[in-house]
Amino acid sequence: MSLTVSKTLHPAESTHWYTRDGLPAYQVKGKNGKMRNTTLRDARVHGYLPSVTTIIGCAAKPGLDRWKQEQVLLAALTTERIVGETEQDYLARIMADSREQGKKAAERGTIIHAAIEGFYEGKGLGDYPDHVRGLENALAARFGNPQWLAEKSFASEMGFGGKTDLCAPGIVVDIKTKEFGPDKLPEAYEEHCMQLAAYRKGLGMETARCANAFVSVSHPGLVHLVEWTQEEINKGWFMFKGLFDYWYAKTEL
Repeated sequence: MSLTVSKTLHPAESTHWYTRDGLPAYQVKGKNGKMRNTTLRDARVHGYLPSVTTIIGCAAKPGLDRWKQEQVLLAALTTERIVGETEQDYLARIMADSREQGKKAAERGTIIHAAIEGFYEGKGLGDYPDHVRGLENALAARFGNPQWLAEKSFASEMGFGGKTDLCAPGIVVDIKTKEFGPDKLPEAYEEHCMQLAAYRKGLGMETARCANAFVSVSHPGLVHLVEWTQEEINKGWFMFKGLFDYWYAKTEL
């Protein structure tokens, strides 16, 4: 397998495309001269590759779907109906509130994720030292102290690209920020395994150890590390490959 690896900055990942040189191509310049999100049509024109997460997006995500449903229920419990308001308008306000909660959670996670990235790029602890130190300690306890590299992007000749959160010789780690406490640790799902399996394949690290690091947003310093077995990662790769074939057949890219 041949690939090109590049070190990039941390742009907003609103879309997920990569050049065949392994560079993120999240946006393109529109006809009006302004940058806009890259589309499938742009990918066809420029020869961009879909990201690992774009391909995995073909599959259902039970954990994420359940979380979204819970947000809607919570919004319904805390949103009072206005006198004279139609049922349609009331439901629309509930849905808008649930989406806002999800947006806030994503923004908070992105900020903490950026702080972690900055630390591993040598920029110090930043504004979230407890979150960063918690991750550092958890990784050291499991893997020792290898030379970690943050946000390493790649393009595989197979036809997909991606960008890892952290990697080191023989190790690939994907970071997830979530609200959780020590009494209820987050679960790792099949899509997490598929993502790591594709990352190590795309990086040419065929036998790398793979782990998800769940960083608690609500409990600074708390990190739940889930390392997948080699058998699980091998299965995850075959699952990803199935979605890969389906995605290309569907999009006709």
